[in-house]
Amino acid sequence: MVVTGGTRGIGLGLAREFLARGARVAVCGRSRESVDKALAGLGDGAVGAVCDVADRDQVQSLWDAAAGAFGRVDHWINNAGVSTTRRPLADLPPAQLETLVAANLLGVMHGSAVAVRGMTAQGGGTVWNMAGLGSDGRTVPGLIAYGSTKRGTDYLTAGLAKELKGGPVKVAHLSPGMVVTDLLTVGYSPEEMEKAKKVFNVLADRVETVTPWLADRVLAGTKNGGTVAWLTTPKIMGRFLLAPVRRRDLFGAS
Repeated sequence: MVVTGGTRGIGLGLAREFLARGARVAVCGRSRESVDKALAGLGDGAVGAVCDVADRDQVQSLWDAAAGAFGRVDHWINNAGVSTTRRPLADLPPAQLETLVAANLLGVMHGSAVAVRGMTAQGGGTVWNMAGLGSDGRTVPGLIAYGSTKRGTDYLTAGLAKELKGGPVKVAHLSPGMVVTDLLTVGYSPEEMEKAKKVFNVLADRVETVTPWLADRVLAGTKNGGTVAWLTTPKIMGRFLLAPVRRRDLFGAS
């Protein structure tokens, strides 16, 4: 099992849940400090590597480390990603856009390519690509750059599923829904955050709520091109209907 960006947020939560279910997990992060901190908390069964997912050689080294430690890699989750500040596209610094596309789109391409090659050689496996805001084409002003990378990831996953049809390797969409992490809350002013919390408290969930469910579904597997989604349309409708009587505060004490 490999979880890119597995040193924090949803990635770290998934790594914990996989380990709790007896799987062995490799995680990666951008710095030695973040990797060491994650491994200290994960304990036995986990290995880690420093990896910039936008660098194909580093991604290949991550595969080699995981395959060397575990013998094979049955699941590869392209989870690593970044966001930008919440600003109109024309106001975003070029460096932010380049970092965003490198991590969120190029990183998924490299991760998918490396994993498909390795899994084909070993006789099978599943590549999971993380969905997010924009995957379904929905646009949110101030976040269209981020949404564009997620829309591209959705296209990439669907196209790769067609390329892999009939072979031993599968690719699938993994959708955690709206999860309270720094990617969700970045860039809000205090006033904007107070307004946004009203929606977040209806639709969002904490990492520790979502990741056990996702881990179970990943390990159970899905069809090539399939989708495992936590926050479905019926669930969204139900939450809004219950919102007046079901008070939630995701930003208070856990």
